[in-house]
Amino acid sequence: MEGHVSPGEYKDVVLFLATAGVIVPLFRRWRISPILGFLGAGVVLGPFGLGALSDNFPWLSYFTIANAGEIAQLAEFGVVFLLFMIGLELSWERLRLMRRWVFGMGALQVTLCLAAIALAGMTLGLDIAPAVAIGSALALSSTAVVMQILTEHKRQHSPAGRATFSVLLFQDLAVAPILVTLAILGRGGDGEVFSPRLLLAFAPAAVGVMILVAFGRLLLRPMLKSVARAKSEELFMAACLLVVIGAGLVSALTGLSMALGAFIAGLLLAETEYRHEVEVTIEPFKGLLLGLFFLSVGIGLDLSLLAAQPWLILGMSVGVVALNATVVFGLGRLFGLPWRGAVEAALLLAGGGEFAYVILSAAMGDGIVPRPLGQTVLVSSTISMMCIPLLAALGLKLGGRKTGGQALASEPALPVNPSTDEAPRVLVVGYGRVGKLVGDMLHRHDIPWVAAERDPKLVEAARHAGESIYFGDASRQEFLRRCGLETAPALVVTMDSPEGVEAIVATARAMRPDLTIVARARDARQAQRLYELGATDAVPETVEASLQLSEAVLVEIGVPMGLIIASIHERRDEFRKALNRPEALGGRVRRYRRAQEN
Repeated sequence: MEGHVSPGEYKDVVLFLATAGVIVPLFRRWRISPILGFLGAGVVLGPFGLGALSDNFPWLSYFTIANAGEIAQLAEFGVVFLLFMIGLELSWERLRLMRRWVFGMGALQVTLCLAAIALAGMTLGLDIAPAVAIGSALALSSTAVVMQILTEHKRQHSPAGRATFSVLLFQDLAVAPILVTLAILGRGGDGEVFSPRLLLAFAPAAVGVMILVAFGRLLLRPMLKSVARAKSEELFMAACLLVVIGAGLVSALTGLSMALGAFIAGLLLAETEYRHEVEVTIEPFKGLLLGLFFLSVGIGLDLSLLAAQPWLILGMSVGVVALNATVVFGLGRLFGLPWRGAVEAALLLAGGGEFAYVILSAAMGDGIVPRPLGQTVLVSSTISMMCIPLLAALGLKLGGRKTGGQALASEPALPVNPSTDEAPRVLVVGYGRVGKLVGDMLHRHDIPWVAAERDPKLVEAARHAGESIYFGDASRQEFLRRCGLETAPALVVTMDSPEGVEAIVATARAMRPDLTIVARARDARQAQRLYELGATDAVPETVEASLQLSEAVLVEIGVPMGLIIASIHERRDEFRKALNRPEALGGRVRRYRRAQEN
């Protein structure tokens, strides 16, 4: 059967890819947040931008995104994948340690902002139900925009970043109760609004969380282990996507947001040896889908409403930003943040969020909020969301980076990603017989280390023994970065695959020109290649085995030990000179003498 392809069916996809491949890189070159690039492109390409002019200029329709609704549905996965990645960087223990900030500062922020906005709405003549709905929508900030900014500036582990994340996490938790409450309010003003039926409405959500946790504890690690044994990157990618989307759908079926389900799945995976490999696999999907999300936000900005009521909408945006910033700043100071950190957190959380669309759409559908008013509030929320990158830049300037290493007041030490806040650790790639011996020697000298291995059986055995080891392909820069290579004092490559060793040495040297790299070589020829690729030292199996055999036989036949050691050192020196690497032995001797002197 001969197929027919209509180019117009793929127009929206081409426009999005053009935005991601052309416009956003230009914004990066100009040192402007790429979020603004996607938001601005959405405004221009949407029905209220070029689409509004296409009636007079039909050719502009070729540069207009027509299916905004379909893009918005797909764009929701951007937030889902973002929350999943955030969960991967946490753990249940760290979340427990943050409970004071999540359920203290986060709960107070939502309550105070909601009450203040609802009270302002009632003062202007709204009934309590629409006032509460609008207050709920405008009290929530944008997890997608704020966390992306914190990640870009590496501020997610600063005091302000941790406080900001805690508030955002509670806001995400609050979405489901808000939606359930609005659904009950939409049934009418009967006396059952605040009856025990309200509590029963949350039962499916609790069941959904228990299902996710039980599934993650019992089945998640065995599933990934089975896929990893297949040694197929495509199957591992499919399994990762299944975990993210499946957890989101289970969460949505029980009344929670898909993003919250993905976050729980990330938390469960953070405790497994597959954490870093999953991060590297999911990262490209998260980036593209988040870009699509920001594009859809820009598309939703109704410029006709803005032109009809500019002062009302802009005034509402400024008022909401000022109110949220004031509340967060006060709470930040109350919970022990330094004033610079409180300012940074306040400006990050001042704008509107993506859940305003979910809440207001539900409220308008249930007849709680009149549609013209709801659309006006949505435009105001969108404008405040588009201002977040500028507010964040101001907050970063006022907050400064000097607070980045401090701890939050009254906060215990939090375990975080080893690539960020932990002490530097030697990275051992390959944990077979040789890697285990290297790890044992590092243990004996109290040197912290972390290992990476591609064999899931070896990873599982090492995990059971209590070792810090992760499953993954160490020839990829992003995986090495997540294992802490940027701060590692040394890299030891013990794999028995010559091609794999050479790929890892080349990648690591490109990332860290100053890094000490010691690699296992099969023979003298491969040792020469490793030196050319940038290895600090290469240890060929054949040469070292020959020297150890020679030492053993010479000792047994009665040759004095001093002569044996001298001849072995001399032979090693000759070998390195033959490879044009005499400095390798010299460096080793200098380090030995320095250790003896100390």
